[in-house]
Amino acid sequence: MYAVVGKSLTKYYKNLKALDSVTFSISAGECFGFLGANGAGKTTLMSMIYGFIMPTSGEIEVLGKKLQKSNLPEIKAKIGVVPQDNNLDPDLSVLENLLVYSRYFDIRKKDAFNRAKNLLKFVGLYEWSNANVRKLSGGMKRKLIFIRGLINDPDLLILDEPTTGLDPRSRKQIWNLIESLKHSGKTIILTTHYMEEAEKLCDKIAMMNKGKILLIDTPENLSIKFGGNLEKVYFEMTED
Repeated sequence: MYAVVGKSLTKYYKNLKALDSVTFSISAGECFGFLGANGAGKTTLMSMIYGFIMPTSGEIEVLGKKLQKSNLPEIKAKIGVVPQDNNLDPDLSVLENLLVYSRYFDIRKKDAFNRAKNLLKFVGLYEWSNANVRKLSGGMKRKLIFIRGLINDPDLLILDEPTTGLDPRSRKQIWNLIESLKHSGKTIILTTHYMEEAEKLCDKIAMMNKGKILLIDTPENLSIKFGGNLEKVYFEMTED
């Protein structure tokens, strides 16, 4: 069963072609990585999967349904999104940020509180529940943004550059969280420009450049095919 299927997805912004006939399929329960530098088209594609933007041409199916305006609320209710930017509310506490976000999914207050409490324990932030988010370190804020995307217990989790700007210790902590979610059976889409991150976490990798997918395969197959140095191969493939 496929969680997401994209067929010949193309997106224009005026004269700029942000996506160029992108085709892929993501199986339920796998961690699928889109690897590429800034401007490769990753964020545009994630916005399309979430239903924030529609393709200029092509089709996309998410969780068994063709993505269209009429069923967007139903699909979005089953998706969790962890953006690359810090968009936490600085006037609220750690716990309040989660509870306010839960309202978008019409989660009952009691259920939202229990989920928030368990998620904060999951990432080691429970003792900070009543602290203002301004008091959190950068790594702690990323963990809070991460679990906010889990508040609706999504079937599909989209992680858009989840470790950008983090120190090595915080990056490893986020990796551990992703590994835990993989083991729980979540379908995860990860965008990254870190080859090491894609190799470690993803069941399959799609290498992107200038709005196109250059190739899709497992990290193991890619390593065998290209002699183990995937980073060198990617840079060579994306050179102008």
